[in-house]
Amino acid sequence: MRVIVFFDLPTLTSLDQRNYRNFKKALIKEGFVMIQYSVYSKLALNSTAATTICNKVAAVTPRNGGSVEILCITEKQFSSMRIICDNKKSDIIQNDKKVLIL
Repeated sequence: MRVIVFFDLPTLTSLDQRNYRNFKKALIKEGFVMIQYSVYSKLALNSTAATTICNKVAAVTPRNGGSVEILCITEKQFSSMRIICDNKKSDIIQNDKKVLIL
């Protein structure tokens, strides 16, 4: 499964900016990788693991306004995503083949 987090957080005040940075750092620390500026993705072994990841994201979400959405999809659905314009090279695996990390 793939857990995708979409967020749009305010950055008007210094407190808003700090909360924004801390949220992004928490996502990265949790193992998320950036797909776009406010879209992060993480692999999950199964739906139970995805639920745990969602709960962790909810725990670090700032409560000062803005919007944070989480979407859980299968790896097959993620791999069928059409990329219309991609000008950068990525290390993100974009298919549903299994990966063994030792």
